[in-house]
Amino acid sequence: MEVSYKQLLHNISTLIFDVDGVLTNGMVTIMPDGELVRHMNIKDGFALKTAVDKGLNVCIISGGTNEGVRKRLANLGIKDIYLGAHDKIKQYNELVEKYNLKPENVLYMGDDIPDFPVMKLVGLPTCPNDAVQEIQKISKYISNKKGGEGCVRDVIEQILLVQGKWVHSFDAKYD
Repeated sequence: MEVSYKQLLHNISTLIFDVDGVLTNGMVTIMPDGELVRHMNIKDGFALKTAVDKGLNVCIISGGTNEGVRKRLANLGIKDIYLGAHDKIKQYNELVEKYNLKPENVLYMGDDIPDFPVMKLVGLPTCPNDAVQEIQKISKYISNKKGGEGCVRDVIEQILLVQGKWVHSFDAKYD
């Protein structure tokens, strides 16, 4: 019997995200000096910070090398940030060793072919709904959101809800 992805959320302790196409919409603006500017969703940022604050290991493995991306993610409390990662298996193996992880403890969200090898190893491979077909085929969950448009918030909120760690309501004064 196939286990639903919702059942797998209980065991997730580590979240690994790609950047371009997941935390961003995959588009870059090329500045006159050659700098590539990306846009990130502020709601994804809130969810990432909340996940860190609730004790989940949040990790980034990206082929991109933008230091602005590193600063943004570090400011959210993310400590494991691997940029310029072209063989993502290497960084994944470092994380497995560092946190003594089993596949069922790991959710990975990717959107394109470079994410494929790691996604085949984790317990819960996920993707935004605009991921390439090869990634969608191996994903156990496809967000209803596109990359850079809340797909990260979507999966984090689901995990934290299932684990009883999401902010269910605010003070009555905000109702």
